[in-house]
Amino acid sequence: MKKKRSKPDPSKPVAVWKSNDLLDGEPVGSLTVILRTRGCGWNRCTMCGFAAEGAPATNEQLMAQFRAATRDLSPEQRVVKIYTSGSFFDPREIPIEVRGQILDSLALSGIEKVILESRPEYIITETVQDCASRIRTEVATGLETSNDLVREHIIRKGFTFKDFKAASKIVHGNGCTMKTYLLLKPPFLSEGVAISDALRSVCDAVPYSDVISLNLCNIQRGTFLEQMWQRGDYRPPWLWSAVEVLKSVTSVPVICDPVAAGSRRGPHNCGVCDKTVAEAIRKHALTQDPTIFEDLDCGCRAAWEKVVQMEDLAFGAPLI
Repeated sequence: MKKKRSKPDPSKPVAVWKSNDLLDGEPVGSLTVILRTRGCGWNRCTMCGFAAEGAPATNEQLMAQFRAATRDLSPEQRVVKIYTSGSFFDPREIPIEVRGQILDSLALSGIEKVILESRPEYIITETVQDCASRIRTEVATGLETSNDLVREHIIRKGFTFKDFKAASKIVHGNGCTMKTYLLLKPPFLSEGVAISDALRSVCDAVPYSDVISLNLCNIQRGTFLEQMWQRGDYRPPWLWSAVEVLKSVTSVPVICDPVAAGSRRGPHNCGVCDKTVAEAIRKHALTQDPTIFEDLDCGCRAAWEKVVQMEDLAFGAPLI
């Protein structure tokens, strides 16, 4: 018998952790907070399982989450990232008054920059202006790919590259910066095509982005992608594929933190080199130095190269 999952507590955040981030090209301490809200208003993406974390929360409960998450803020944390598993700019998730209280509190605490996630439809001039007037703001959006066909019919994001460009114009026009999330290896893409898609998407997104975050696809519970994986129809990306993308891009900062690296559900190689390669990827995120990857090697690299070659032959290497 499966153990019954406990009901999410709307007075407690989903997760809080300390890490490092780039601030004006310098590695600094950061705090990441995932607030528990009613959840993403779209909630149709094939690889996203964040809906299970949601719970309706009152304004008081949202502020209780925020206070609990930031109770131990220290001077080392100069950047704070606040996520909701949906859109921070969606007033149904984060009411306007709560948003203002959170940003004012961070500004008073001395935080230098806040990073907030939102889908393009909630990125409107009034909202961005309000954030920029309170604290230095970076807006993060999950573009995933610059290919509309892949985004709409495979990932099912529900917006176009044109929508993303319009949102970026609003962000930059109001003195904020733009972080763009790209997804490495959506379902139905072979390893080689996934690499090509990521590289093409980086080139397409650069004019509209101040920083790009390469997210390596992992298997989240209760998703369409999990069903594919359980049938043996999907393998998470090789870490070598991420290295191939990261070492090829120098035109814009590209960061990557491979979630669940080395596990069956996360990006992985052979199991022997996973930790070393994942650590190199994380180090690159803070240094932007591609020479970090020069001394990486493992016997499985030849296997990865063969997989890329054979999958492209099997799939016909479609031009996406």
